[in-house]
Amino acid sequence: MDFADKVVLITGASSGIGAATAIHFSKQSAKLSLIGRKENNLKKIALYCEKAKGNKPLAITADLTDDGDAKRVIDETIEHFGKLDVLVNNAGVIGMGGIKNTSMEIYDNVMATNLRSVFFLTSLATPHLIKSKGCIVNTSCIASNKPSTMTLSYNMSKAALDQFTKCVALELAPDGVRVNSINPGFVKTNLLKDIGLTEDQLELFIKNVVGNMPLKKPVETDEIAALIGFLASGNAKSITGSCYFIDGGSNLK
Repeated sequence: MDFADKVVLITGASSGIGAATAIHFSKQSAKLSLIGRKENNLKKIALYCEKAKGNKPLAITADLTDDGDAKRVIDETIEHFGKLDVLVNNAGVIGMGGIKNTSMEIYDNVMATNLRSVFFLTSLATPHLIKSKGCIVNTSCIASNKPSTMTLSYNMSKAALDQFTKCVALELAPDGVRVNSINPGFVKTNLLKDIGLTEDQLELFIKNVVGNMPLKKPVETDEIAALIGFLASGNAKSITGSCYFIDGGSNLK
């Protein structure tokens, strides 16, 4: 796969899946617009990507829950590159708690980040993607399809994101724009540290989750990046409205 002369915008690019995806596309000669809230991390990833093929990414520090920031992301990307070919909606947060022990603050934060920001950014990007006959890849989760008593708001947001993927795919198909999602299972990223577990609790959590996975291994970020790259490429030109599970078989149980 080669993305020379393709402009790829990746949100949540400063760490985890987003960073791995940025690195993957940089090796395919893509022109990158990298979005993240952690400026120092974002600059490090941008520098690493630049070394791959010499293409200097556009690094934009932004909070996508802020409508002004979301608009600035699209405006600066188009001003810098002149077009947009691929939108990777990857930014997301986890919120702990079920209906008995959550809060509206947690709910609002999860929905604002995982769903509303995706909706708004995609709406802003759509006219440009129609012009380029581009595509969208959303980072969802196996949680969209598996109930949990621990992460109610998060699961709801990802289930809604899958439906968003399908509806937008149906709407934009006549315009030549493809829309898909990837639904990872357990991935060991910094996102897990944000749920408030101690290191010991986190290790026990990881051990239990991996132990219940049929393949007995966590999903690697570079595997997910490769799947995103495939779905964004011409090799997937007939694929739209699909949710691709990459979960070590977890959805089988």
